[in-house]
Amino acid sequence: MFKFFISICLLCIGFSSFSQNRKIDTTLKIGKTGYRVFCTNKNLEKNPLSIRPIGFENTARDIDLMMKGRITKAEIDDFNNDGFPDLVVYVFSGEKGEMGSVFAIASSENKTYLPIVFPDIRDDDKLHEGYRGYDDFSLLEGTLMRRFPIYKKDDTADKPTGGKRVIQYQAIPGDRGALKFKVVHTYDLKE
Repeated sequence: MFKFFISICLLCIGFSSFSQNRKIDTTLKIGKTGYRVFCTNKNLEKNPLSIRPIGFENTARDIDLMMKGRITKAEIDDFNNDGFPDLVVYVFSGEKGEMGSVFAIASSENKTYLPIVFPDIRDDDKLHEGYRGYDDFSLLEGTLMRRFPIYKKDDTADKPTGGKRVIQYQAIPGDRGALKFKVVHTYDLKE
């Protein structure tokens, strides 16, 4: 009975975060540097995202782009251990806003930005197995954590029965000076 109650609570918390369509207007800093993030979140299909640097040199330009999906949260950390603040923005799209992804940038010595590429889960058959969205993202000591329910073939959207999958990503050097998130650890939790 207790496991059932906990499962229902986690499911309700998960579903409530996906129905969110409040605007995002937040300032995130480490010391005196960071980012101001703004998004209206008016439309599930297309939303303007604005990122303004705080405490950066004049060479760092504002970022204004259109995002497919809604922004649920932004967080700041130092993913590449260079002492400068990096930003992740959690983006949800799909028919019900259930499919999670990440937009991320790394500060390049507070002069400019580098993209941090987030891999598409559909490109990895093992990780994608049982995936139908409803992601939960968080940061843990310079790494990015992703959790989602695992669905079996006949499961309905409100009744996943395969447990949960946890994926831990770390930012590593990528192509052309950019960074990319690489899977460093994954495990499934049975309920």
